[in-house]
Amino acid sequence: MTTPADPERSLLIVDDDGPFLQRLTRAMEKRGFQVTACAGVSEALRAARSKPPAYAVLDMRLNDGNGLEIVDQLRALRPEIRVVMLTGYGNIVTAVAAIKAGAVDYLSKPADADEIEAALLNKDRKLPPAPEHPMSADRVRWEHIQRVFEQCDRNVSETARRLNMHRRTLQRILAKRSPQ
Repeated sequence: MTTPADPERSLLIVDDDGPFLQRLTRAMEKRGFQVTACAGVSEALRAARSKPPAYAVLDMRLNDGNGLEIVDQLRALRPEIRVVMLTGYGNIVTAVAAIKAGAVDYLSKPADADEIEAALLNKDRKLPPAPEHPMSADRVRWEHIQRVFEQCDRNVSETARRLNMHRRTLQRILAKRSPQ
């Protein structure tokens, strides 16, 4: 049986949302993880350098940086680390970036502790299951526009030029909520 002090159950959680960080820390400790909770990139890197964790749950957007900045450094400290990215701003662009950086899964907030634990511990799953409700054509278009927008460093004029679209039309699309 795995004990909470087992180094193979060491978990680094990085999130700047204090209440969420506290809830997730308690929930993961109840599941037998030895949790180190951090609120930012610099604090997380200090903690990881002193004791490289076996698992990590990283928020995408943090007050002092981006969760993606941490993944490579965590992998350098412990190559077999399993990283799950969390975000409240889920889109295909950031999901692809997270997986390319070395995350094993990408979950949208609010993700519960059961989903996070399953993503961290599920080593056999090669591909995620097919979606029951695939994206609509409008959603795919919106995701493509978001990807190009991110590639252009969120520059509206450059994005409009690359998409061969009027800048004001693009601004209207970006101001709307994502289609379902």
